[in-house]
Amino acid sequence: MAGAALAVGAACAIAGTSLAVLSGPAFGTTPTFTPASKGIVWKACANGAECASLRLPVDWARPNGPKFGLALARRKAADPNARAGTMVFGPGGPGDSGVVRVIDGISRFSPEVRRRFDIVSFDPRGVGLSNPVTCSSALLARRPSPLMKSQADFNATLAYNQRLRDDCRARTGPLFDHADTLSMVHDLDAIRAALGDGRLTYHGSSYGTLLGEQYAETYPQRVRAMVLESVVDHSVRGARRFLELQGIAAQDAFDQFVAWCGRTEGCALHGREVRALFADLRAQAERGELLDNKNPGAKLPAVPLVHRVWKNLYGPEWAETANDLAALEKLNSPRAPSGTTPAHGLPQPPASGNATTTPAPVQGKAAKTEADPFAAIFCSDWGLPARDYREYASLTRTMAKVAPDLPYTRPLLAVAGCLGTPRPVSNPQHRLKVRGSAPILLTNGLHDPASGYAWATNVTRQLGRTGTLLTYAGSGHGSTFRGPCMVNATDRYLLTLTLPPRGARCPAVDE
Repeated sequence: MAGAALAVGAACAIAGTSLAVLSGPAFGTTPTFTPASKGIVWKACANGAECASLRLPVDWARPNGPKFGLALARRKAADPNARAGTMVFGPGGPGDSGVVRVIDGISRFSPEVRRRFDIVSFDPRGVGLSNPVTCSSALLARRPSPLMKSQADFNATLAYNQRLRDDCRARTGPLFDHADTLSMVHDLDAIRAALGDGRLTYHGSSYGTLLGEQYAETYPQRVRAMVLESVVDHSVRGARRFLELQGIAAQDAFDQFVAWCGRTEGCALHGREVRALFADLRAQAERGELLDNKNPGAKLPAVPLVHRVWKNLYGPEWAETANDLAALEKLNSPRAPSGTTPAHGLPQPPASGNATTTPAPVQGKAAKTEADPFAAIFCSDWGLPARDYREYASLTRTMAKVAPDLPYTRPLLAVAGCLGTPRPVSNPQHRLKVRGSAPILLTNGLHDPASGYAWATNVTRQLGRTGTLLTYAGSGHGSTFRGPCMVNATDRYLLTLTLPPRGARCPAVDE
């Protein structure tokens, strides 16, 4: 999404607006803002949307220091006479562009929400048009495989991660070290103030729920309404527990796919042993033998294969997943040893992407670059260390134990990519302490592959009487748009502040 955000730059006329800071607080205290005299200066940009920018401090501990432009986009309420206010949407990722979401039409929200609310979103700091984190393309292309097999691989990953951090920091500027979600919390309150809203109406999705949670913790009295959809639990400490919970969620979602295929005649793998077939394909990929049906002549390594299946569970795109696996089997069947089953211990790295590959030298300013905000944001929010290869290998075995079909999804890549990050991180994990906020609505799918249901229930417990969880009894990542029950309950809360009963559930649709 970040690349798409940059692509709309020519169409989106970003108008600069300053935000006066009345007090210059130490980091971690509550800043007080006042909008500039003219508020946000909106200008038409693309597809009927309006765009603008706020000049905000790179480091909120130094409000008079360097500034960056936070990109905003808005769609005004379709019925001005029925307008209920402004709702700010917090995009996920980390790395998704809220500007692109608004320009593309915000179809995720119901017609009633679009009729009654101005909908505003933004590119979080380090993303899209908001001082994007930029790195060497050549260096990014040499990212080591997370499937390490020795201390030498582990050491090479540490060295690579340090080199990448140094490269991205040099190309991005000071914002690289201030891309954490707690810094974004102060950005969000600056948006609220610049909009002229006394209290914030917010809808955060996926990683955007972490922003909402920490906003409610930092500015509880400034919350009018808050929807946290597909919830992130930032209280999870340590890489092992993080991978356990993420692995359980991924495996549960894959189990739903297998069950669907078993009962659905239209599934391309109906009547087959889906797990054995996928294990066979993964074994070929781990040996560096699997031909990619979507990239003629190329080999598909194991990590991208597993990631492809996992991402399809977001939809969930079950039919597409079955068709893809059937096509891979057909293309590779002459090369597939019968009955091959990979060991579910430490997997072997693919032929390409070995962790000991030497990175290409970083070129000068003319070198090709690309946006890559994930590490700058995620590795500033999560301390997930491993001391050495032995501990890392133990972590991969844990992931394989709880997710035998999907043992290396994005969470494992995230842990590997954050190895060596200086500690403590800028925004370390902790239990939420929200006191004095308006009631908050959490929504989560029972079989979400990325934001597992256990995350949602745990955050709900942390919020206590402040949080109410509405469960979608189905699959996929994202829940508020899935069927009339979810849509109506969410709309009622946003418009009237009426929460569903505690323990409420909505049925699965189209499964």
